[in-house]
Amino acid sequence: MQKIVITGADGRMGRALLSAVLANPQLVLTGAVVKADSSLIGADVGELIGQGRLGIALSSDLHALLGPDTTLIDFTAPQATLAHLAAAAQHRASIVIGTTGFDVEQLETLAGYSDRLAMVYAGNYSVGVNLSLQLLRLAAGVMGPDSDIEITEAHHRHKVDAPSGTALMMGEAVADALGHPLSELAVTDRAGKIGARVPGTIGFASLRGGDIVGEHTVLFAAEGERLEITHKASSRQTFAHGALRAAQWLAQKQTPGLFNMEDVLGFR
Repeated sequence: MQKIVITGADGRMGRALLSAVLANPQLVLTGAVVKADSSLIGADVGELIGQGRLGIALSSDLHALLGPDTTLIDFTAPQATLAHLAAAAQHRASIVIGTTGFDVEQLETLAGYSDRLAMVYAGNYSVGVNLSLQLLRLAAGVMGPDSDIEITEAHHRHKVDAPSGTALMMGEAVADALGHPLSELAVTDRAGKIGARVPGTIGFASLRGGDIVGEHTVLFAAEGERLEITHKASSRQTFAHGALRAAQWLAQKQTPGLFNMEDVLGFR
């Protein structure tokens, strides 16, 4: 069976991943990692997620858990993920990355491991979201040139980056269909007397509050009609199951490279 190690195991997404791995008969959880200053080091994973003792202790020593037959699943923070990438490369483990909020330099560092590691990196592991990217490309190709395009996203109060990684993925899909890089079209800040909307731009709006798991809508507003493509996630298990699907795909792939969920789902 495929061996899985989870980082950020004490976070919301980490706990969802732990539960999903333990429920999957084709996978075996061999390690769960928390920060070096965590008070949970040594605690049993099963007790952390309400499943009783499982004999797997939370650890801060990632290096001790990795090997060529191991897949690391990482939903943490950009700087931590880069450190985890280096560890995975050292031990020749594959890696699934769900961290968002990378800057350009950090993304270049991440991509630099693609000749040594088999890795999947995606801003969202939901199957529905990745299907929506295909629909957005189609809609942008048909309606985009004659529409004002706006992307709205809503997440829980604890999310630290905006726009969300998923909103940016959607924006990139639309911009690509329009034949431009998103950096040329994106408008992420509107305040004061900004004037009339600039044709051809893609607007972003971010909402933060409560325990919203993730909601995204792309609006194509043309003269006389509107098209909205919306995805709503009601549970983090959606992302966890997608990440496990990516991990199993990597095990079959067994070749270095930087892939995303569209590769995993066979969309490209």
